[in-house]
Amino acid sequence: GCFSKRLIFFPFFFIAIYEYIHLNFSEYHCSLQENIYIFLEGVLERLVFNLYCLERNFFTKKIKEQTPPTHSAPGWKLFGKIPPRENPQKDSKTIQQEYEARTGRMTKPSLQVGRRRNLEFEPLSTTALILEDRPAHLPAKNAEEAQRHRQEYDEMVAEAKKREMKEAQRRKKIMKERFKQEENIAHAMIIWNVDILPNWETIRNTRKVRELWWQGVPPSIRGKVWSLAIGNELNITHELYEIFLSRAKERWKSFRETGSENETEGADREASLELIKLDISRTFPSLFIFQKGGPYHDLLHNVLGAYTCYRPDVGYVQGMSFVAAVLILNLEEADAFIAFANLLNKPCQLAFFRVDHSMMLKYFASFEVFFEENLPNLFAHLKTNNLTPDIYLIDWIFTLYSKSLPLDLACRVWDVFCRDGEEFLFRTALGILKLYEGILVQMDFIHIAQFLTKLPEDITSEKLFACITTVQMQSSNKRWTQVFASLMKDGKEVEKNHSPALKS
Repeated sequence: GCFSKRLIFFPFFFIAIYEYIHLNFSEYHCSLQENIYIFLEGVLERLVFNLYCLERNFFTKKIKEQTPPTHSAPGWKLFGKIPPRENPQKDSKTIQQEYEARTGRMTKPSLQVGRRRNLEFEPLSTTALILEDRPAHLPAKNAEEAQRHRQEYDEMVAEAKKREMKEAQRRKKIMKERFKQEENIAHAMIIWNVDILPNWETIRNTRKVRELWWQGVPPSIRGKVWSLAIGNELNITHELYEIFLSRAKERWKSFRETGSENETEGADREASLELIKLDISRTFPSLFIFQKGGPYHDLLHNVLGAYTCYRPDVGYVQGMSFVAAVLILNLEEADAFIAFANLLNKPCQLAFFRVDHSMMLKYFASFEVFFEENLPNLFAHLKTNNLTPDIYLIDWIFTLYSKSLPLDLACRVWDVFCRDGEEFLFRTALGILKLYEGILVQMDFIHIAQFLTKLPEDITSEKLFACITTVQMQSSNKRWTQVFASLMKDGKEVEKNHSPALKS
């Protein structure tokens, strides 16, 4: 019975071990590896001491507070009765002093920790072990070796301090830049809300607004600016969206019941429900908000389904989910649908999503004109490797860079795209090629295609927009619209030189 009582308090031994490690090592910022020798030397002694404390504190019978102890009330210990305590219960410090007096020595870990405290720098690794004396069964260090170890330790400490200072400066710089960026955003938001948005039609094309626009639209008003910039030429209302959404829900219900779509409606190219379902699961997977069960899954499904009923001639095309998802992140559901439908009605997006080969070839040909003008060496290298623009441009244009670039950077591209139109999409492509020109000229066809279809994740807006700024969208005194118009007139020549990839 006494043994079972002691087992009940067995977990307190583990608590004592944890407290010992936490108090004697974490307080002085020393890692467990540096002090493992100290720990092993003192752990047994500490366990015996804790057992002693537990017997004195936990295995004594509690006396009621309202009745003072008397000689007629015997105390208890684990293995029998003892005379009553005449003195009040001793605190842990007094017990420790009694224990040390009885054992005749102080606890060694506290002495070792005190010695560690005197070090000017406590590295979080095994660096300081070089200063330790060898164990008793090994030859002791001589003066020369000890001095050399001290010098090596000082060098390691100095290097660690240098790295720590450099890292602290880097973090300070990042925080300073972040605070500055937040201040700029707050200031810009005031200008947008007070000066620009109330007078949108009259000042949207002024130099001041365009310069501020280039720096990026504040996230809190980004959706509003995008909606105004894209416009609503199709005159879609919220009520019209509800009509097409209800029609889409009826189709989903019919599809679940029959297992197939109506043949005549399928001929109208209303999108495959399975394809929409599959594409939604692959939309921004790292965010976990558009997948099934996520907060935006149903919204994205509604917008895409309603659009396939609204534009059966276009239907659903892979890549639409990314465009719709970006709009949903910045707009309400119905407003996102209105912006989505009008955006896909722009000439460039309509040509790509309807897979109009002749129009797509003209866009690629126009892009190559400015590609050769801005990056002749890379252009020649890609020509030598027979790598045509459609291999990487199709994915970039279909998703408006929302799949290829980090989301915050893609939104920054969208900002200027809403300002400048389709021209900026191809200017951004040239900016990306310019940013990685030094790497691409050293690659072959396979590696170039792999690199451009999956861009590095560490690309920043500062670097990319610095490269975009240097891109000149002018060739032989002709701007993008003039070059594209001339290629529209000369369509036959473009057809002769179309890419094999696009043909397939």
